[in-house]
Amino acid sequence: MAVDAVTAVAGALVGVVVGLTGVGGGALMTPILLLVFGVAPHTAIGTDLLFAAATKVVGTAVHHNAGTVDWRIVRRLACGSLPAALATLAWMQWSGAGRISAGVLINAVAVALLITALGMLFKERLHAFGRHLRVDLPQRFKAVQPGLTVLTGAVLGVMVTLTSIGAGALGTVALVYLYPLRLTPAKLVGTDLAHAIPLALVAGLGHLLLGNVDFALLGNLMLGSVPGVLLGSLLSTRLPQQRVQQAIAVVLGLVALKLLWVR
Repeated sequence: MAVDAVTAVAGALVGVVVGLTGVGGGALMTPILLLVFGVAPHTAIGTDLLFAAATKVVGTAVHHNAGTVDWRIVRRLACGSLPAALATLAWMQWSGAGRISAGVLINAVAVALLITALGMLFKERLHAFGRHLRVDLPQRFKAVQPGLTVLTGAVLGVMVTLTSIGAGALGTVALVYLYPLRLTPAKLVGTDLAHAIPLALVAGLGHLLLGNVDFALLGNLMLGSVPGVLLGSLLSTRLPQQRVQQAIAVVLGLVALKLLWVR
């Protein structure tokens, strides 16, 4: 494998954001691969899924050692996301959807980015609403928490498998609503990272079987991502994540608009 410094730097930058906020594995890397490196949509999505799974192992290890992963929530999300990812991969294989046109895939990525950006911008309002329900209707809210968490995982499973986007950004948005008192900012990031690993791995291996992974590209991204995600994870408790995520949301929205115009 020939080392590509530019690709490695891109992996490092995305790795820092992943470790810092839990966001960026797909929401940033897939658009970078499409717009900056000119990678085909199928390959960008498949390669990014395995990249996300590998980079988030490092971040999760840091958060686990710090005690900032809620494994009960991870299991609930995985109960929905993994079967949904497998079902989506099966549909792609059996229906021939593994060869969806590039234009359709780019549009799907753009829509996923817009949804992600809106979710990140309204994250604090959802958190406040969830806190209100949790405090005023504690028994009813806690009764539906497990089911809604599994359902959230299922939605993420479908979305991530099709576009590689959503596990980080939309996952954290859903969790601040579903667990407004239980998850601190650091636990929110750690828990979301931990859930993203099996989801991205299952979806990524499925895309590998469909022939949608570029190993040379993946290797270069990994060269920079490992130190990047480690640094981001160490900084996650020291930097103002709200401001960082708002800036990322604006960037994602602009990138989504750009993708909608790409032909």
